[in-house]
Amino acid sequence: MRSDGLPSRADGAGLEAALVAETLRLCEIPSVTGAEAACAGYVEAELRKTGLVVDRIGETVLARTRPDEQEPCLPLRPLVLLVGHTDTVPPKPGDGPTRLEVGTAVTPGARIVGLGASDMKCGLAVMLEVARRLGAAPLRYRLGLVFYDKEEGPWAISGLGPALEQAAWLHEAGLAFCLEPSDNVVQVGCLGTLHATVTLLGRAAHSARPWQGTNAVHAAGRLLTALGQRAPTDHIFGGHLYREVISATLAQGGQTRNVIPDRFELNLNFRFAPGRSVESAEADLVRFVRENVDCGVTIDFIERAPSGRVVTDNALLQEFLAMNGNPVQAKQAWTDVARLGQVGIDAVNLGPGESAQAHQAGESTAVGLIVESYRQFERFLLSNPEELRPGR
Repeated sequence: MRSDGLPSRADGAGLEAALVAETLRLCEIPSVTGAEAACAGYVEAELRKTGLVVDRIGETVLARTRPDEQEPCLPLRPLVLLVGHTDTVPPKPGDGPTRLEVGTAVTPGARIVGLGASDMKCGLAVMLEVARRLGAAPLRYRLGLVFYDKEEGPWAISGLGPALEQAAWLHEAGLAFCLEPSDNVVQVGCLGTLHATVTLLGRAAHSARPWQGTNAVHAAGRLLTALGQRAPTDHIFGGHLYREVISATLAQGGQTRNVIPDRFELNLNFRFAPGRSVESAEADLVRFVRENVDCGVTIDFIERAPSGRVVTDNALLQEFLAMNGNPVQAKQAWTDVARLGQVGIDAVNLGPGESAQAHQAGESTAVGLIVESYRQFERFLLSNPEELRPGR
């Protein structure tokens, strides 16, 4: 036991104790987006104890099993990637200390509370434990691990991009699991996302004589009403339901209290379904805005990220599901399965964190989900699939 009362890895070899200790340790290492160096350093040091081949690209740490020792004429075993980001969103006023809470009659089961507990320090703990316990074992598949930085920031700065550019071996992957919080549900595909600054243009005047100008804030009324009344648009893709939505997320207008504002800016966020290009989504957003404004308007796209491919036909994924029986659903958000798909890597979301806890004050996750996540990956990497099919 540590001096602060939290369990340590040395308290026992039990899987649950090890995963709890690792998640708590990771939560205690601050790693807000852009400040992940300490977390990356810890991860790198731990991975170098496992016998895996370890590389570092900036604040991204990569590890893989050593090359196969086999006859050159034989095909390589498939490569499976476990992928997780080391950064968290900033702390909130309601965040308290990192801690382990014992279950009660109201909330059964132990929970880990701490910034990033669900999104996604518990997923990183599973990845590190896989490296420790399985890194030197005879595995059915080659194994790769990617711990990358800046996922919570803009698409352009994510550490996964440089890793995919510089580590050619990643492109050999037959399947990648992104350990984003998903309650151990396999989430396929993901929504694409666009952010656009929409500027409505008016004419300034004294607020005592508003008829001498054009109020850009008032001019936004029709657009805001249309946004409020716009129902989600449902799309079925790969047998799963994705809901397209457009939301105003930021608004700014006016210079002083007695001047009619001549500009009003909105940030519109469009989440669009798999199977659609960024260009078609942009065209739809432009059309929607122009149909609902009566004044001058400019539309500037400031961030774009593609939707993620739905890969339910991937043979490795089908084997994983046959062994573990996870539910499968659509990913109603954006994740890096889209970036992986762009370079031809099939990927799904599957992590032990709780989706509803991500980015919440007092963030927490269930210990039972973390343990089950590890066991599912261990089963998949070690087992003969025929021995684990239903009915055997």
